[in-house]
Amino acid sequence: RHSLKYFDKMRCLRKRSAVSFLGILVVCLLFMNLYIEDGYVLEGDKQLIRETATHQLNPERYVHSFKDLSNFSGSINISYRYLAGTPLPRKRYLTIGLSSVKRKKGNYLLETIKSIFEQSSYEELKEIAVVVQLADFDSAWCEGMVQDISQKFAHHIIAGRLIVIHVPEDYYPVLDGLKRNYNDPEDRVKFRSKQNVDYAFLLNFCANLSDYYVMLEDDVRCSKNFLTAVKKVVTSREGSYWVTLEFSKLGYIGKLYHSHDLPRLAHFLLMFYQEMPCDWLLIHFRGLLAQKEVIRFKPSLFQHMGYYSSYKGAENKLKDDDFEEESFDIPDNPPANLHTNMNVFENYEASKAYSSIDEYFWGKAPSTGDFYGIVFEKPIKISKIKVVTGTEDRQNDILHHGALEVGEKIVGNKKGRQCTTYLRLGEFKNGNFEITDVEHKVLFDINCMRILVTKSQKEWLIIRSISVWTSQTPNQ
Repeated sequence: RHSLKYFDKMRCLRKRSAVSFLGILVVCLLFMNLYIEDGYVLEGDKQLIRETATHQLNPERYVHSFKDLSNFSGSINISYRYLAGTPLPRKRYLTIGLSSVKRKKGNYLLETIKSIFEQSSYEELKEIAVVVQLADFDSAWCEGMVQDISQKFAHHIIAGRLIVIHVPEDYYPVLDGLKRNYNDPEDRVKFRSKQNVDYAFLLNFCANLSDYYVMLEDDVRCSKNFLTAVKKVVTSREGSYWVTLEFSKLGYIGKLYHSHDLPRLAHFLLMFYQEMPCDWLLIHFRGLLAQKEVIRFKPSLFQHMGYYSSYKGAENKLKDDDFEEESFDIPDNPPANLHTNMNVFENYEASKAYSSIDEYFWGKAPSTGDFYGIVFEKPIKISKIKVVTGTEDRQNDILHHGALEVGEKIVGNKKGRQCTTYLRLGEFKNGNFEITDVEHKVLFDINCMRILVTKSQKEWLIIRSISVWTSQTPNQ
């Protein structure tokens, strides 16, 4: 018994010594870099780092019982190790979370972090925080990664926009002898179950850092100015309920959440950590919070770039064919009421065409004079309009003969508003319509827009997307 106590004491001393040494190393690095010329860093941020770095790096006692991690009413009780950086009290718009483990082949983490920062403008960098969780239990690997990250991204660490954390193995549940659902091999079950716990701990840490949170994997390339695109989408969804907005169709990449939902999601992943992979659990979480349909935006903002998986180094060649790196230009689509006199098929209603969500309007064979109408909540100036009809599966369900018109002088009540006069901007060609410089061609503030069927057709009509870009706000 005495020998066991002695060994326990020695093990604790080794832990404390290692953490203390690592803490001193990181603090020294931070102080050295405070004198680096960095246009991004405010003097107030530097002072805050001086005051908080030492305190945050002090190790605390670990909880050894997985059952004690949570009371399911708030944040999970964990003492995180700060390996680099500390969060600033100033709340950001978006936190980007990454969880990384040692791979048998390839390592893409540094390239992913680089892409996040390089694809963001100076103004966007002020509104993001990046949290990297090194979730491997190999301390040598973690120390090596911290050193690489600190050398390459020192000014981002000082600015408080990059934080590297670690959760000790003591906090993890049993990862051996778990249920083998779906006939997965035991090592696969262990890998995906640990990944669920990794993500739960990361979500828990990020819950109060920003208004919104997006999860990326550690082998991702970002679209240019992705934050601006995300903000535009969030603004367009004001007044509508959503749990998850998706900016990539792959895995656990580009999934956006309200930060206030993160504690619940963290608890959810912990409760069912051994049941199924995390991306499957996310579907259940979304459904339980009453978002039945996927809300995914195109083009995608994030692309999978890794060739080797973090699971056994297996090949993973998945690519998002909706990703656009440079030419991303998401429409504004200002708030509007949508209506049509066409015979709508099932639940493919008019609202599904007026967004970049992967849904569409579908009407039965339209006749001459039929229309799809948009009445904007406020008069607007429009710079560009683009309408796409038909789909790859139903290439003949396009608007064969039609025109696009804009209107002014709105009349009627809220339920039946429409414009009294319309100006025709052009005809559809091969089912599509696109026009630029609208503000120079239309002299009035636009209240309405409509797609007009100019000749009956026997084919049904799919309006796949209606995109509207606005210019300056009109004078009221």
